[in-house]
Amino acid sequence: MATRDLPSTFRTELAATLRLAGPLALANLLQMAVFATDVIFVARLGQLALAASSLAVAIVALLAMGLNGVTGAVAPLIAAEIGRRHNSVREVRRSTRMALWIAVLIGAACIGLCFFGGAFMRLTGQAPEVVALSGHFIRVIAIAIVPMAVANVLRTFVSALGRPFFATAITALSILVNVLGNYTLVFGHFGFPALGLTGSALSSILTACMTVIAYALAISADRKLRRYHVFGRMWRIETERMRQILALGLPIAATLIAEGGLFSGAAFLMGRIGEAQLAAHTVALQIAAFAFQVPFGVGQAATIRVGYHYGAGNRHGVGHAGSAAIAISMAFMIVSASTMLAFPRFILSAYVDVSAPENAVLVAFALQFLFVAAIFQLTDGLQAVVAGALRGIQDTRVPMMIALFGYWVAGFATSAALGLFTPLEGVGVWIGLAVGLTAAAILLLVRWHWRERFHLAPM
Repeated sequence: MATRDLPSTFRTELAATLRLAGPLALANLLQMAVFATDVIFVARLGQLALAASSLAVAIVALLAMGLNGVTGAVAPLIAAEIGRRHNSVREVRRSTRMALWIAVLIGAACIGLCFFGGAFMRLTGQAPEVVALSGHFIRVIAIAIVPMAVANVLRTFVSALGRPFFATAITALSILVNVLGNYTLVFGHFGFPALGLTGSALSSILTACMTVIAYALAISADRKLRRYHVFGRMWRIETERMRQILALGLPIAATLIAEGGLFSGAAFLMGRIGEAQLAAHTVALQIAAFAFQVPFGVGQAATIRVGYHYGAGNRHGVGHAGSAAIAISMAFMIVSASTMLAFPRFILSAYVDVSAPENAVLVAFALQFLFVAAIFQLTDGLQAVVAGALRGIQDTRVPMMIALFGYWVAGFATSAALGLFTPLEGVGVWIGLAVGLTAAAILLLVRWHWRERFHLAPM
């Protein structure tokens, strides 16, 4: 990559990254609220319905995470195209169009896989009544995978074009749609029949479709976005552009699935240790996941900001954008870690009654896990942001290998060893999570500094 030293300072990149990361992080937090509304309504149907939906959603979420990783590769491509030539309308449209194709094609394959969800659950030894209910639920909710993937592409497009506030507003709207859909279809209101668990699945499909429509309307209404005509000539296939997205996106998908699999694997380890530790693990992990949405949003912003400068050939801009994102993430994670250490019982009280005697064992374990979570807040945020910056310079294959090593060789192996074969048990599992995230963060940071200083050419 030829380098041109275009005007760029750390301060300007700090401001630009904050403007972009703020709405994206808020949208991520709101997306968690969308998922939470499903749990709230389904929980009222009883323990069997909640267990069945949890199994199905775990499979759908893992597939959707991988698909979002593939289609999310359009972000660095769009950013680089704009960095190379500000008025690169045709190139941006081609990238977005092919990302939409991939969302539909691979999404359809994911729907097909979900039809085997019941068989997979039986192989894992789940209760027959749970499998029967979950098998039907997953076949319905799987339809939401395609519109969810399309919405993710459109969210990436509007964010890369400097309109991240659309992502925040539309995600907030989706919460309202999902609440109304669950209220109407799960329990039967406004003249609709009570469909129970199926109603919740239909609400998820409705919410995903309404999200796509909202993005389409926003793009059509905004003068800057409208000029790209991203929905024009959708029948035209750009083979080379699709190959580029897949080459960048498949390693991203593998990385995200590996990270999600690490925490899912930790839950299975906790299940072998005991129910109380598994329950405490679930609560503590929810708190850590909530805090993680901010550095995850900063990482998304880093991909775009670094990508702009990468496309422009601005080596200093690449470095400033990456450093600014890392600084923002570290500042937030210091605050979140300090809060977890200073007020752990107060934070837990948002999820469970910490004063109830029947919750005493759960709370005791959760406090231990939350202490470990506070310790690895910095490295968890660091690995997310550095991975995002590396995607900005279109480096995804080596980070994938680093993630697989860090999460599974260093992380899960340590969790299994300490959790199952030492008195540490649940705390040992969480120490393993900390080891895996820290190993990934250190290796990714080394990779970033090497690429940023010595080798910015595509690899």
